[in-house]
Parts: sequence; structure tokens; C-alpha cells
Amino acid sequence: MKVEGCTAIVTGGNRGIGLGFVMELIEAGAERVYIASRKLSDAQAIAESNPDILKPIQLDVTKLDEVEAAAQACPDVDVVINNAGAFNRETLLGAPDMSAMRQEIETNYIGVVAMCRAFAPILKNNGGGAIVNVLSAGGIVSVPGMGGYSPSKFAARSASDCMRAELEPQNTQVSALIVGSVDTRMAKHVTWQEKSTPRDIGKAGIVAIENNIHEHDTDAHSVSVRAFLARDPHTLKRSMAKALHKGRT
Repeated sequence: MKVEGCTAIVTGGNRGIGLGFVMELIEAGAERVYIASRKLSDAQAIAESNPDILKPIQLDVTKLDEVEAAAQACPDVDVVINNAGAFNRETLLGAPDMSAMRQEIETNYIGVVAMCRAFAPILKNNGGGAIVNVLSAGGIVSVPGMGGYSPSKFAARSASDCMRAELEPQNTQVSALIVGSVDTRMAKHVTWQEKSTPRDIGKAGIVAIENNIHEHDTDAHSVSVRAFLARDPHTLKRSMAKALHKGRT
């Protein structure tokens, strides 16, 4: 599939990696990009910069009524970028309760599946199209310091494989992006490694779409994690455990 001339929706498109995708989609020649944000005003502020292409949509992916409303409002979409995410920096057992974990699971996993379910018929009607699920290196190796986040990304990665098989007959591509360290609000606390830019991830996502890559490591950090996992998974898991006790997660 070619991104030029496409119509895309980007969840969490008002900042971070989502905004990086919006900018790269414009650069690649997208005809229309729906900026989906939990606060409509945030999306509107960005859409004002290019109103001919950018269209604001209010969307909280954990609210099924808003997901369904977005699908009804965007019948011309042929690219879905599932970027919206939650990260609460709690461990599974150390958190005061399970509310943080529930939010991460509902946003990062259930929200992704909800978007795919809602937009799959639209993509079919528009010739198949593509879905990009923005995941994490924490979805290929367990990160104890990311108590609910890491398992939610594992789940979304598995769901990507399941949905790819389901959607193959309608010619819909599904790409899972394995994202490492990126200069966003979520990674503000990370100071010990080089970070990619949000637009770097957007570029990688477009490469995945145009080459129908099922799972794509988007940056140097995710590539290094994948290599470490293949070379010595036991030591990598132990390093994740040690990082938890050092506070570096």
C-alpha cells in the first residue's frame, strides 16, 4: 500500500509519537488525516495549522461509544494508526491498587482491539488498507518496572498477529511497531540512553505500511533489545530485574 493519497486516523495524534505520525503522513502525501484526541481542543489546535488536510476528532479509545462515533464520522479511512497509550510507572505488586494496570490494559490492548473491530469494515469497503499498532520493546521482553504497561504491549502484539490472520482475506495489512526509547513525555525520566524522535517512529511506520512489514523494530534501542533477546534472553531478563531495583525503568 502507498501512503500518498491515503486517508488516515491517528489516535493520540495531538502529541508525541502520534503527532510525529501526523507530520510524516502529511510529508508522505496523505490526502486527509484525522487527529484523534481525548480532548477535542488539543486536536483542533493542531488541525488549524493545515485545515485542508487535518481534521480533529474527539476520541478516548477506552470508551466504546466514542470509538463507534469515530468510525461513523470517518468512513473514508484506509489507514488506522493505533498510537494512543497509557503508562503509569507502577509495578504489578507495588502499586497501591490495580487501577493503573486496568487503565493500561484498557488503553494499550482493549482500545487497540476496539479500534480494529470498529474500523475493519470501513477498511474493507475502502479496498483493504492498513492498520499500524504502535507497541514497545516492552512487548517483546518483560519490564518489571512497567507493571501494567509491558504486559499490555505483549497482549497487543499477540492481538496484532491474531487480527492479521483474520483480516488477511479482506486485504487489510496489520503492522506491529516495536518502539524503543523516544523523546516523548512518557520517556522524560529516561536520561541514560539516546532517544529517537517521534517523527523517526512515524517514518518507520510508513516504511512498515508501504512494505507490508508485519513486525518492525523502529529505532536503535528496539533493534538492540531484539538482538539481546535473541542472543541471551536469560541475561536480558535479569538485567530488567536489576534495572527495577536501581530505579532505571
